[in-house]
Amino acid sequence: MSAVPSTSRLSPEQVAHHNEHGYVLYNQPVLPQKDFERLKAIFEELLAERGPDNLDTPHFHEPRLLEFLLSDPVLDLVEPLVGPNIGLWSSHFISKDPLKGKATPWHEDSSYWNGRVSTMAGICTLWLALDRATPENGSMGVIPGTHTNGFSEYKPVEDKEGNIFPTEITQVDESKAVYFTLDPNECSLHEARIVHGAKANTSPHRRAGYTMRYFPTTSKLNPERNQGFRVWLARGKDMAGNKYEN
Repeated sequence: MSAVPSTSRLSPEQVAHHNEHGYVLYNQPVLPQKDFERLKAIFEELLAERGPDNLDTPHFHEPRLLEFLLSDPVLDLVEPLVGPNIGLWSSHFISKDPLKGKATPWHEDSSYWNGRVSTMAGICTLWLALDRATPENGSMGVIPGTHTNGFSEYKPVEDKEGNIFPTEITQVDESKAVYFTLDPNECSLHEARIVHGAKANTSPHRRAGYTMRYFPTTSKLNPERNQGFRVWLARGKDMAGNKYEN
């Protein structure tokens, strides 16, 4: 990993923590407050229109979101982890309703993206809290240090109605899990290969967040596996011959 860039909002210690453990928490405001309020208003609008199950890649049809996804406050958090040449991979609003929000079984993002990009190394998700996220309302948890593989064995979940995904990793040492607590406008950042999940929301408080996902443009996307999928050049330049919307 190269030296931390001068524009980085992460300290060298935070970058080192991410590289060693596969994640890092940023318990400071990510966006200026007025910008955060505008982003949350867009989320509330889309949630009312589409419901909580139809909020994947919302920037495909809502261009107002690109202002935030391609903003310096966000990219200055991502760059020390991804590098100076950054592509916008995806985004997803996730909302867990009070008392009935489903669990997210243990998984690796990389397992769902296998074959779509030349390497999973360096793909980073910034999980921006729109509501306060706590273990009680189903905040994300990770198994530190599990970001070196990315392709574990999976099995069907026992409770299909109570989980977001139909499969889960077969063997996870949950005693090592670290669950996050984030206030609104704070974030976590995690590597695509780390084992992570979340329990169901059994609290009276909603848990909503916005995942902003980025990749180093040294990685080559497989056009055959990404038909209809669109990416943007977020910062720097393309290094692998990928096609970008911008």
